[in-house]
Amino acid sequence: MAKGKVSTAVGSLGDYLKEQRTLAQLSLRQLAEQTGVSNPYLSQIERGLRRPSAEVLQQIAKALRISAEQLYLRAGIVSPDEGLGGSVELAVLADPALTERQKQSLLDVYQSFLAMNGAAAGSGAGPGPAQPGEEHEATP
Repeated sequence: MAKGKVSTAVGSLGDYLKEQRTLAQLSLRQLAEQTGVSNPYLSQIERGLRRPSAEVLQQIAKALRISAEQLYLRAGIVSPDEGLGGSVELAVLADPALTERQKQSLLDVYQSFLAMNGAAAGSGAGPGPAQPGEEHEATP
């Protein structure tokens, strides 16, 4: 069975990482030593075959001296068109007290809430605060 690319976002992430690594004049082996991530795994990320965790992206960003947030955007972990929503995601990703699994679970739940609220807003129904006057209709 042939392995394809994980997604377009991850593919462009790999291209970006390779470009940044080249600009930093680092070999894959040198980057692996600096990040603590294996050489083959880094190669697979660069070729778009693997989707790295936020923690791995953070280690790569530190080694390449680039913004971790930029890598999160390129990996599709954080969406640029979510407005203020990105700050919640970045806070979760930056929290050292959470494990990778906990971070991913929180992000999944957050994304599902955003999707549910977006679908409800589009249909005109769904959860939300009561409209003015609805709460206390019976009071004089």
